[in-house]
Amino acid sequence: MQITLTRPDDWHLHLRDGVMLANVLPETTRDFSRALIMPNLVPPVVTSYQAMLYRGRIIDLLPEDDDFLPLMTLYLTEATDPEDVADAAKALLVRAVKLYPAGATTNSDSGVTDIEKVMPVLEKMAEIGLPLCVHGEVTDPSVDIFDREAVFIERILIRLRKRLPELRIVMEHVTTKDGVDYVNSDENTAATITTHHLIINRNHLLVGGIKPHYYCLPIAKREAHRLALVEAATSGNPKFFLGTDSAPHTDLKKESACGCAGVFSATNTMPCLAHVFEDAGSLDKLEAFTSLNGAAFYGLEPNPETITLVKQEKPVDFPAKIDAGTWPVTVFDPGFPIYWRVA
Repeated sequence: MQITLTRPDDWHLHLRDGVMLANVLPETTRDFSRALIMPNLVPPVVTSYQAMLYRGRIIDLLPEDDDFLPLMTLYLTEATDPEDVADAAKALLVRAVKLYPAGATTNSDSGVTDIEKVMPVLEKMAEIGLPLCVHGEVTDPSVDIFDREAVFIERILIRLRKRLPELRIVMEHVTTKDGVDYVNSDENTAATITTHHLIINRNHLLVGGIKPHYYCLPIAKREAHRLALVEAATSGNPKFFLGTDSAPHTDLKKESACGCAGVFSATNTMPCLAHVFEDAGSLDKLEAFTSLNGAAFYGLEPNPETITLVKQEKPVDFPAKIDAGTWPVTVFDPGFPIYWRVA
């Protein structure tokens, strides 16, 4: 069996910088034509000038015949200049701005503590049609970590939507039925769904010992939520599209007393997704999820190239790790054999 799809895009990708960037970039460019690059470097990509320099560092690492296109984002802070954002959007230098609640995830310390302090930026974005990508979790220590997405919707997103109904919002890496239901209820909200959240639930992380390479933020939830994500992803609904949130950390940082949050799935995302969609009886919807819906939301044409996935009789032997310089990075293990590969 084989299927041919429009070449896919990744609408939520971490590439890091320096040696890590050089080693993980080919794992994405092998299968994907474009990717929305997250700005949470150290220091973060806050200004249009920093975004231009970061894009240049990515492009400089591409082979001459590789037409992979990095689509840049800005990291929203309480000092972000609305006019700088507008100028970067007009020049097509950036395609979105990313809202990290301060302290919510990796390298988010420079994020937003009070949504009111960034309203001038959000108002400008609503005016010019630039999407806001949100890490949708509250950081209130009194809120259980498994409830932080649902509480973010109640406390932040619903209120923001009432203030700016025209603002185009992407709920990044949605992990709950609450998130799916909210996206379906609002005209100007879409969502990315990761490969790993379609496959693992919180049991995978905790049963039989802590599995640090399944630890991510937002954290994996109950099985009922995973099933809601699978239903949304495989439905063909244009509000849902792929954002892997592939986030490389070295094994040294993952396998520690305070392991970093992130799952690295760039290497085997498309074969894993083919398995999920086939299992759901929805292989015919895979192209929409990976290649069409996100491009449409961001106002881009689908990629002109195609890729072909082939199902073979024996399981594919994906690498367990990739070399990231001084330490390896572990590749996402779905926990079951995958028979699909990209031809």
